Amino acid sequence: MINITKRNFFKGLGVIMLSSLSANINNNLLAHSEKNDDRNNSNFGKDKDALIVVDVQNDFCPGGSLPVKEGDTIVSNINEIQKKFNYVFYTQDWHPKDHISFSTNNKGKEVFSIIDVSYGKQVIWPPHCIVNTEGANFHKDLEVKYANAIIRKGFRKNIDSYSGFFENDKVTPTGLEGLLKSLNIERVFICGLALDFCVNYTAIDAKNLGFETIVIKGATLPVNIGNSVKNTLQGFKDKGVHYGELKNYI
Repeated sequence: MINITKRNFFKGLGVIMLSSLSANINNNLLAHSEKNDDRNNSNFGKDKDALIVVDVQNDFCPGGSLPVKEGDTIVSNINEIQKKFNYVFYTQDWHPKDHISFSTNNKGKEVFSIIDVSYGKQVIWPPHCIVNTEGANFHKDLEVKYANAIIRKGFRKNIDSYSGFFENDKVTPTGLEGLLKSLNIERVFICGLALDFCVNYTAIDAKNLGFETIVIKGATLPVNIGNSVKNTLQGFKDKGVHYGELKNYI
């Protein structure tokens, strides 16, 4: 059993535990799950499976600054899916105002254009999910009570972060890998926004880290820039990431 405390494991990371941190992490997360007595008594999502809910935030939904078309329509499905898992982890974009990716901080650069930065190519985005704003909050209908922890990402001003596991430099961890491996998770299911960016990067990293990875069709939608969806789905095939309806993996 591994004793993991906020001080010795999460220092410098954007991890918010939604259960007590005073005891063993396995007991903490399980105890939090048991509070939600409306979870389904299914034959999966128990010991070796985890659900990752990616960035279902106001700015990525209709009315937000970087909306995914009909992004809010997947919320009810995600709520039902969460009930099937004991272990649920949320990611949350959490950017400072002066973030490197924002058009307002890149004079003369158009939204969705690409620039070169120290860690590679960077898409220019409209300002979104700024720390402590309504746009950064989770969608009002998302049942956050099922989350065991929230992984905040992109809070360092000079590095963007699509993946739930690493910043875009591919080196700086978010803490999610450590959480999953401390629980002996083997299979991860991924949903949320957006399919062709943050869901995509999270799924590819999960697979590369040794997890069997399933992206849940019907519980994610794309931004759809150029060939981004086509490239994402081809990438899933190339890497061995599964993409399909949840019922196919029960």
